[in-house]
Amino acid sequence: MSRMATRLRHISFATLLGLFATQAFAQSPAEFINDASAKGMADIEASRLAHQKTESKEVKDYTIVVINDRTTANQHLAKIAKQLDLPVAPREEVVDKAKTLMPEVQDGASFDQAYAASQVKTTEEAIQQLQQQAQSTEVPEIKAFAEETLPKLQNHLQMARALQASR
Repeated sequence: MSRMATRLRHISFATLLGLFATQAFAQSPAEFINDASAKGMADIEASRLAHQKTESKEVKDYTIVVINDRTTANQHLAKIAKQLDLPVAPREEVVDKAKTLMPEVQDGASFDQAYAASQVKTTEEAIQQLQQQAQSTEVPEIKAFAEETLPKLQNHLQMARALQASR
């Protein structure tokens, strides 16, 4: 077999593995809504805590943006779930999951630094989840939600990285 044919076979195999991996990690609409809502709640609560603990105007301004955007996103997810008549987890279950997702951030001078670092990490993960969902879902409402929310999260990421760099 020629080198070109072998290379083509390897590329084809790698592409198929990538497609299967995408399918393996795709979430059902209800799973996505529950997971994204829990992550949103965790982000909101971490930002509320940061807003209370920090003395930095930059951090306070950032937390307000995050709280407002994530609250709006969670309200939108709830509307989508209702429109699609999806079985979603009870609020208590979502809140419990959100509590486990909240980053451990210590008090003191390093609080702002630890908060900024956790925001970079969690926002990168949220962006990745939304991109995955936007590419794999066949539900137009969820696709529209992802496409509407991604720019806001990308803005959060840019702000969080700036906070992290300034600490």
